[in-house]
Amino acid sequence: MTLGEKPGDVPLLSVEEVVKRFPMPQSILGRIAGRPRLAVNALNGVNLSVHRGETVGIVGESGCGKSTLARCLVRLLDPDDGRVRFEGRDIGELAGAERRAFNRRVQMIFQDPYSSLNPRMTVRQILGEALSVHKMRPRRHISARIAELLDLVRLPQDAAGRYPHEFSGGQRQRIGIARALCVEPDVLVADELVSALDVSVQAQVVNLLLQLQEELSLTVVFVAHDLRLVRHISHRVAVMYLGKVIEIGPTEALFSAPRHPYTKALLDAAPELDPGRRSRQAAARGELPSPLDLPQGCLFNSRCPFSFERCFAERPLLGERGRGHRAACHLSEFGTPTFVASVKAPA
Repeated sequence: MTLGEKPGDVPLLSVEEVVKRFPMPQSILGRIAGRPRLAVNALNGVNLSVHRGETVGIVGESGCGKSTLARCLVRLLDPDDGRVRFEGRDIGELAGAERRAFNRRVQMIFQDPYSSLNPRMTVRQILGEALSVHKMRPRRHISARIAELLDLVRLPQDAAGRYPHEFSGGQRQRIGIARALCVEPDVLVADELVSALDVSVQAQVVNLLLQLQEELSLTVVFVAHDLRLVRHISHRVAVMYLGKVIEIGPTEALFSAPRHPYTKALLDAAPELDPGRRSRQAAARGELPSPLDLPQGCLFNSRCPFSFERCFAERPLLGERGRGHRAACHLSEFGTPTFVASVKAPA
């Protein structure tokens, strides 16, 4: 039974031991010498479950595999190993009408609103195309539906006749949200939804997403590196490191009492407005290991100030320690780790 489940409770979306590698280019000399081809280990046995109506935040450093996981969830990428299931079905086995139905029900909002919209199409054409392809409305009702969608994302009606370059970044992201909502999805996967926007606009877009989730009963996977945003929007948070989920739990429990040293390092590294609360200590020592050559044992062992012999020999599993809070750390097997008392959670 996975996190937060009750007997008979099947997650809407689940990830089971998903692995994704990206092979590196190989030189002619390397081929002649018979050297093995190197590959970037983007995802290394990811496990995650998302239940209907909840928001799961996914956080971690750049290069930890967040965006790769998001693309696997919507099947823009196929895993090399493991499974992604939607309503219990392996999405890798879907074809034809079932594949199209899945594509409609699980939609992605991309990070960059400047490149994710066709610059040659008006907003009316962008939204109308999605409505027509998926046959969401009869042709005579498409204009009325476009008007409804513009109201839904708080854009004026005259926006329908304009091109993407005529809008600000925040407005373009609203158009991207409207395009995703065209097909009336069950799940939205938001990949760094506001990272390309000004800080003053980020809160508006995130609050819009929260309102839409409540109005439309959406399930949201929110990928971000901003801990404050994730804390504001998520019911549960999954922390990724080197292509693996190393801690997951209810948002407030994870922020107030992290059970993995890497999660504590992320929280300690969050910027503080109050100079008196700023820490002078490094959040994590050393450099991030290369995804081309993963360390033995715990993936965080070379940077962890609490590592011991077992950490270099055995890779820890996600173990539950009460109320659905899980951490892949050998220290968590002995109760609440001692480093929890000194955690500095972002406000």
